[in-house]
Amino acid sequence: MLKIENLHASVEGKSILKGINLEVKPGEVHAIMGPNGSGKSTLSSVIAGKEEYEVTDGTIEFEGEDIEELAAEERAHKGIFLSFQYPVEIPGVSVTNFMKTAINESRKAKGLEEMPAKDMLKLIREKSELLEIDRKFLSRSLNEGFSGGEKKRNEIFQMAMLEPKLAILDETDSGLDIDALRIVANGVNKLKSKDNAVVVITHYQRLLDYIVPDFVHVLHNGKIVKSGTKELAHELEEKGYDWIKEEVNA
Repeated sequence: MLKIENLHASVEGKSILKGINLEVKPGEVHAIMGPNGSGKSTLSSVIAGKEEYEVTDGTIEFEGEDIEELAAEERAHKGIFLSFQYPVEIPGVSVTNFMKTAINESRKAKGLEEMPAKDMLKLIREKSELLEIDRKFLSRSLNEGFSGGEKKRNEIFQMAMLEPKLAILDETDSGLDIDALRIVANGVNKLKSKDNAVVVITHYQRLLDYIVPDFVHVLHNGKIVKSGTKELAHELEEKGYDWIKEEVNA
């Protein structure tokens, strides 16, 4: 599904990613871990196609297609979803209306007609019930006055509605208490299938108690320096990142 080879990327002339190799297949959950400044969020932004990041070498293929020249919007229409560490507020636009627009734009890009209002309401009802989202929540302005947990739950709701092939969750656990973390993780788990894939970018192991990864990769200084199973995340929790740095420098 996603194949990254020798990826180098920079922002404002500063080299951040220095040769990333990663392959994600349908049905898999991959966790990307690493200390602050290791390149985790840059990797997610580059996959999603954010303009401020420049790919200087290497390739990114999605479902066999080189997507490097595609804009972020085009990548989203192809099925790549990125949850933001700090979601933006859009006053005056309700959660429901935002989702209607996003879904119909995606359908338009695929040459489909707008989803009939009846079908849209049915889909919204199904997904909000799946994620235990109160109907009143859906009429509020997007992210305006939302708590950290509400913002993250809203992003998982967007993911549920859009049904992406690849979901990238960039530090979704940032600032969440245990209850909010559990609700968000349960939502992600309910949406997993053999046809889609999830990349979880996190600083801490605790999220991986709820969203269990098939593979864990440790990013250090712009490179994946170690890969393993979920046990690697537990090892990182116990030892911290210093032992990884020592291994790399040995």
